[in-house]
Amino acid sequence: MDIDLLRQQTPGCAQKIHFNNAGASLMPKPVIDAIVSHINLEATLGGYEAADLKAKEVAGFYDSAAQLINCKATNIAFTSSATNAFARALSCIPFKEGDSILLANEDYISNQIAFLSLQKRFNLKILRATSLAEGGVDVDDMKRLMDAHHPRLVSLTHVPSNTGLIQPVEAVGELCAERDIYYLVDGCQSVGQILVDVKKIKCDFLSATMRKFLRGPRGAGFLYVSDKIITQKLEPLFIDMRGADWITADEYAPRMDARRFEDWEFPYALVLGSKAAIDYALAIGLDQITERNKFLCYLVRQGLKSLNLRLLDIGAKQSSIITVEIPNRKAPDVLNTLRKENINTSVGYRNFALIDFEAKQVNWALRISPHYFNTPEEIDKLIDVVKKI
Repeated sequence: MDIDLLRQQTPGCAQKIHFNNAGASLMPKPVIDAIVSHINLEATLGGYEAADLKAKEVAGFYDSAAQLINCKATNIAFTSSATNAFARALSCIPFKEGDSILLANEDYISNQIAFLSLQKRFNLKILRATSLAEGGVDVDDMKRLMDAHHPRLVSLTHVPSNTGLIQPVEAVGELCAERDIYYLVDGCQSVGQILVDVKKIKCDFLSATMRKFLRGPRGAGFLYVSDKIITQKLEPLFIDMRGADWITADEYAPRMDARRFEDWEFPYALVLGSKAAIDYALAIGLDQITERNKFLCYLVRQGLKSLNLRLLDIGAKQSSIITVEIPNRKAPDVLNTLRKENINTSVGYRNFALIDFEAKQVNWALRISPHYFNTPEEIDKLIDVVKKI
């Protein structure tokens, strides 16, 4: 991996030390160029006309996304975010009053709120599997709850946003497949950071964003939809003209591919930027990205331990998200002090991960998320500033 070249291709590296890749990473030049080029094309040619001219390149997005997660192009839908993708998937599950949803304590805040909303509207029961003392969901407890309640849906966040944990999505997928239970995986933080293979996970849906570890634009994401869901003709609650054909005055027919979950109106510049970001990651190689990130995260964790700070991440497998308690300091003060030193990080508050943070007895945590273009020298600077704080 040519780190110097990768940093040269990342304009933001000249301005900032960026450890907020779990929030929004720095876009490389090929991504920026793809977006700006299409915006300029729309400005001179017209939006519809520019889309027609770039139809082949736009179609290439689906091929690239499919290659990234090991599926077919017909299993991919472009969305405006991972949360939007997650909600579209959730809206198509045929819930009935009294059904249950099984999830983990560490699941993402927006997903937890969505489940609570469904519970209020449809009188569903929310089941939460216990967490292991060493971190992560207890797969045996998930199995017990599946057998006791046969939930309509199992949902799991692959890499939770506020803890450096990688959940055992493949083991849970095996259990769901054996019991024919719908399985929805939130891959918002995992896609682009580690290898994600939907065939191994055996999920019915997987939601992803572009802005984080894929280094793509904000306002873009995608949804994986399995052949099973497509064949069963499950569809989003508000399907539109992209997803269905109007065939009689009182009847429509859904598309027989994942684009059933899309809207007709598209930010084509972001679609092309997303394709460029995926192709960029594929060219580097997810295996290389994973190994480089392990090395960088090891340096960060060792540096924080040398300051006798409490690392909050537990679990058998750790991700490129590092959370640490900074005692006797206020979150905005820490964040702004780091920003004054041109170091980008982020903060997770108690209500972002209510169950997890209550168990850890913290009100907030500093979140540090390195990515492969970061350097050991940048980590030394980070640790030095945290030491002064």
